[in-house]
Parts: sequence; structure tokens; C-alpha cells
Amino acid sequence: MTAKEKIKLREGLESLYCRYNRREYVGTDPVLFLYDYQNIRDREIAGLISSSLAFGNVKQIISSVGTVLNALGPSPHEVLLSDNPIDPGGRLDRFKHRWIDSRQIHRLLTSIRKAVRRYGSLENCFQSSMNGSAGDINSALIGFVDEIDGGCLRKGFLPCPERGSPCKRLNLYLRWMIRNDDVDPGGWSCASPSQLTVPLDTHMYRLARKLGLTERNQKDMKTALEITASFREISPEDPVKYDFALTRLGIINDRQMRELEEKLEGMSCRYAGAKQPRTN
Repeated sequence: MTAKEKIKLREGLESLYCRYNRREYVGTDPVLFLYDYQNIRDREIAGLISSSLAFGNVKQIISSVGTVLNALGPSPHEVLLSDNPIDPGGRLDRFKHRWIDSRQIHRLLTSIRKAVRRYGSLENCFQSSMNGSAGDINSALIGFVDEIDGGCLRKGFLPCPERGSPCKRLNLYLRWMIRNDDVDPGGWSCASPSQLTVPLDTHMYRLARKLGLTERNQKDMKTALEITASFREISPEDPVKYDFALTRLGIINDRQMRELEEKLEGMSCRYAGAKQPRTN
């Protein structure tokens, strides 16, 4: 990508960011739950629960996250630090989200409780993993997952970073907690936005291929890192800056968004030598 091409692409992405990276376009994105928590220690717990359940039908996601957070009350951190039962009213006894049932949601909450009690906060837990990985945020995810996992959550909630998963939901969680703008509420200082990895989902993968930001056919961690590296050339201090706005292309269905997608498609023919997909 030449300097001129990079400037053109940055201008297009900045236009998209300024127009659509706004609270009004959050709609039913699960990040909306984090806005209810001013205390960072409550927000980080709500964020991990919200991101962990961010798969499946959008309405079901909102309903399931709301059910869990309502059971925890206004301060999840206080509930998990206390010796009181996590769900004294039994509101989660019939919980069901796709293949996740009440037993698994209780395991998740119990695992979060153990981590919070041990480290004082989820941020401290992640910071400990960062210290053990020499500051590499993707390696830190492995330690963080191991700490939260408790040996029983991998099949339900948490991915396996060491097996090449793109860790879309975990990277989404980190985006929420580390970035701070009109959409991402932030709150963590244990890492900087420059270290983040793109939360790779179907929409982002499709657009990245159109823009020539990746040649890979697999939606795995290597692809997520390759796409992130391409964005880092445009925005080194904040490579996931455009994530929310770009994924709106696959969600918001209006004329202007379709026109913008066509514009981005046209850009891909000029950038990076019009990369061709690999055949293997």
C-alpha cells in the first residue's frame, strides 16, 4: 500500500468512524449494558458476562445478558466479593442461552467470583497475565482464560487462544474495557488501545477481504492479527478504532451504508496490489 493509498483509505475509514461510531447506533449491541455501571469494577464484570453471551440471536443475547445482570443486582462486584449466594432468588435456575444452561452460567459466575476474590478485580487478573507474557496482550489472553476458566468453561463460554481461536468475544471485551470513546466506555489502564486485536466476526472478515487487508481463508487468530496489522498501518495508536463502525455495514441496512460499502469495495481494487485469495 503506497502512502497515497494509505491516506485515501484512512480518509474513508475516518468518515465512517465520525458518522457511525456513535451511541445512537449501538442499538441492541451488548455493549449497551456497560453504560449502566459507573463503577469500573462493576462494569468489567458486566462486560465479561455480556461478551461471553454475545453469540446467537440478537434478541436472545439481550434477554440472556439482562437476565444474568438483573440477578446480580446493581453492583455485581459487591455480590461476588461477598459470602452471600450469587443468585439467592433462584432467578437463573431456568436460564437457557443456546447450549448454555443454568449450571454453566453458575460456573461462569463462580469462576469470576474466584478471580475477583484472588486479585481484587478482573483488571488486576488480566494485568497479572500481562506481566507473565512480557506485555503481549494475545499471550495474556491465554493466562486470563486459564484463570477464569477453572477447568470447566472451555466447552461453554471461553475460547482456547492457544488453539488458534480468533477469540472474537474476548477481544470484543478488551475493546470495550481498554478503549474509550462514544461507543466503548473503557475503564482499564492495564493495556493501551495500540495493543488490541480486531474482534474478528463474519462481517469484519468479509470487509477485510474486500479491502485486501488479508489473504487468508480461515477466520482464525492469524487472520485477526493480519487484519489488525493492516489497520495498524493506518492507525498505529488505535488499530481497532474502526471496528464498531465497520461492522455496522453488516447490520444497518440503509442506502447510505450500502453506498459506503460499495465505495470500500472500490478501494480494495486499488490497495495492496488488489490481493488475490490464496487457494490453499
